[in-house]
Amino acid sequence: MAAGSAIQIPSRLPLLLTHEGVLLPGSTMRTSVDSPRNMQLVRSRLLKGTSLRSTIIGVIPNTSDPTSDCDDLPSLHRIGTAALAVQVVGSNWPKPHYTLLVTGLCRFQILQLLKEKPYPVAEVEQLDRLEQFTNQHKSEEELGELSEQFYKYAVQILDAVRLEERFKMTIPLLVRQIEGLKLLQKTRKPKQDDDKRVVAIRPNRRINHIPSTTEDEEEEEDHDDVVMLEKKIRTSSMSEQALKVCLKEIKRLKKMPQSMPEYALTRNYLELMVELPWNKSTKDRLEIRAARILLDNDHYAMEKLKKRVLEYLAVRQLKNNLKGPILCFVGPPGVGKTSVGRSIAKTLGREFHRIALGGVCDQSDIRGHRRTYVGSMPGRIINGLKTVGVNNPVFLLDEVDKLGKSLQGDPAAALLEVLDPEQNHSFTDHYLNVAFDLSQVLFIATANTTATIPPALLDRMEIIQVPGYTQEEKIEIAHRHLIPKQLEQHGLTPQQIQIPQVTTLDIITRYTREAGVRSLDRKLGAICRAVAVKVAEGQHKETKPDRAEVGEGEDCKEHVTEDAKTESISDTADLALPPEMPILIDFHALKDILGPPMYEMEVSERLSQPGVAIGLAWTPLGGEIMFVEASRMDGEGQLTLTGQLGDVMKESAHLAISWLRSNAKRYQLTNASGSFDLLDNTDIHLHFPAGAVTKDGPSAGVTIVTCLASLFSGRLVCSDVAMTGEITLRGLVLPVGGIKDKVLAAHRAGLKRVIIPQRNEKDLEEIAVNIRQDLTFVLASCLDEVLNAAFDGGFAVKPRVERLNSKL
Repeated sequence: MAAGSAIQIPSRLPLLLTHEGVLLPGSTMRTSVDSPRNMQLVRSRLLKGTSLRSTIIGVIPNTSDPTSDCDDLPSLHRIGTAALAVQVVGSNWPKPHYTLLVTGLCRFQILQLLKEKPYPVAEVEQLDRLEQFTNQHKSEEELGELSEQFYKYAVQILDAVRLEERFKMTIPLLVRQIEGLKLLQKTRKPKQDDDKRVVAIRPNRRINHIPSTTEDEEEEEDHDDVVMLEKKIRTSSMSEQALKVCLKEIKRLKKMPQSMPEYALTRNYLELMVELPWNKSTKDRLEIRAARILLDNDHYAMEKLKKRVLEYLAVRQLKNNLKGPILCFVGPPGVGKTSVGRSIAKTLGREFHRIALGGVCDQSDIRGHRRTYVGSMPGRIINGLKTVGVNNPVFLLDEVDKLGKSLQGDPAAALLEVLDPEQNHSFTDHYLNVAFDLSQVLFIATANTTATIPPALLDRMEIIQVPGYTQEEKIEIAHRHLIPKQLEQHGLTPQQIQIPQVTTLDIITRYTREAGVRSLDRKLGAICRAVAVKVAEGQHKETKPDRAEVGEGEDCKEHVTEDAKTESISDTADLALPPEMPILIDFHALKDILGPPMYEMEVSERLSQPGVAIGLAWTPLGGEIMFVEASRMDGEGQLTLTGQLGDVMKESAHLAISWLRSNAKRYQLTNASGSFDLLDNTDIHLHFPAGAVTKDGPSAGVTIVTCLASLFSGRLVCSDVAMTGEITLRGLVLPVGGIKDKVLAAHRAGLKRVIIPQRNEKDLEEIAVNIRQDLTFVLASCLDEVLNAAFDGGFAVKPRVERLNSKL
């Protein structure tokens, strides 16, 4: 009120009608502005005003319905409060509105309403001028939230101008509220001893200031914990920089009250620093022979990967301080990239920790949050070290090719420091804010493709390709690992079920089409579930009825006698029966359990007419065969391409038709009217089936040329031939990638001949010997050689081929 006596408010005030509460002099209130009149007041008076007087408004309680949409000005309360607008905040959600922070200055009385639109303005008279407080009283009682009736009582208080009237009206309301709080406290207070109850009712004793034994004990225990924490910090083997930071934080912790939020944050930080393995490590098992046996037992094939692990062990045996390599296993799903990382940790005798990076789009997941944020925590690297408890574990960074990017930063960029051997010896997490040595950690990343990995991150890793499995490798993996695992999971034994290798081959060729073995594992699980049902039903039939179920009375003796006879007969029969025979899974059982085959060999059927050829494509899921179909019709010489083709593949199609048009006379290729101009009054349509799958790349060039040559010549392409290779406008065949995966796809499809670029001959060394023996490879350097190999009896003109070969 003292402040109100020194303030002279304007005689004319704009009126803000509020229904959220009653503003009293000296108090502060935050109110929402969403009505048209109030919003116009804010825009015209507060946002455009420049003087101090323009920020003084009159706040009037709105006693009408706040949800009413009536345009008429409601009846105004005659007493209001002059207020200073301290803050104005605007928002458009869920609808346009403003939020005002106002401070009450003094009260006024409305003398006359001057205008109503666009916002009300009234002539007012200031009421609070000379009255001042003689004494200031501070109430420490917590009154809680006011009830709805307090709004009504507050408006009565607002009408009281004299100080004596205000005290008379306010004191009864406060006393009633305090009595209600005391009564509520008594109902919630648990039963206590008589002595404590006596102390509680003394009027002059402050209960909150009486120290209890329990509180003292808790304080002493907490003090002892801080002392123990300091002792752990001093005896830990952390770096000098980290020790200096921790000792500084422990001093702050001792001076800090436990009620402060920062107390818990600081203590959690110090406990993490103590738990980190600064100098704790495991000793590697460096026996090369034992490691080779262990890797061979856990994983079949993967020779290149096993060779790299054994090389690391050999070098580590010669040099103890070797930094951990940064390996990246790239291959299709289901080939064992993740499981081989666990086997490497088992071989080395190290701890293993997997970090899933798929979908991570925040760099704080790698570097951690700064401790200034609420709920801050270290990144996944530091948290993983805390979990394993050693500083030289095997970290598997799974799905590194599926990292995202968002407004919170780029996690792939944060991994640059982690995966750089020249920098990760001083990796700084934002939460720790001190350097930690990651140079002894063996990082293994997995990915399905390198196309989505940033070049800078890809440059820091050693890429090891993990291709798909051959049919023979899948059969061995199934009988060595998958079938025993499924039998154990379903409670079966080899004496109850037998799956021959022929049946496994049928599952691989007719029910799955993949580079890995995940679908094969699921099919074997379905077979085991079906057999488990048969075994359980057989055991149920062999269970005999309980004697207690037999009725009592006169017929009891007859039942017992007959049961005895039956038992003796059955016992004799059991002795004569052969032992239980296992359930043999053959092709008919497969059809009953798994249904009809999903993948039939349809190659010969689809190549039964001209204009169809088989290509080979690479995908992140492994190699696939790809059919290319062509047709022609009367038109205006247009080329139509369908099948969700990328720009590179579209360019390959245009290259193919241009080369064929320029060499049409050599190969005697004509359109329907007999013209060598293949597009004269003729439209060509090229289609790549599986239209829902996006396709791109230059390796389909030779397949498109062969398909169009078959269309215009009317000759069929050999049904056992697949091909891949990039073409040029001069008819040369250029090398492509993914040869091993493509060859495996051709082998899975039952094809016999594969046409590849001559410069890809070196890639055949990575293919298993048995696969190379089953296939015939044609190495082509030009399109003449491709067409000769794709058609029975050859295709090119022989003299021109000889001249071309002599020039090459």
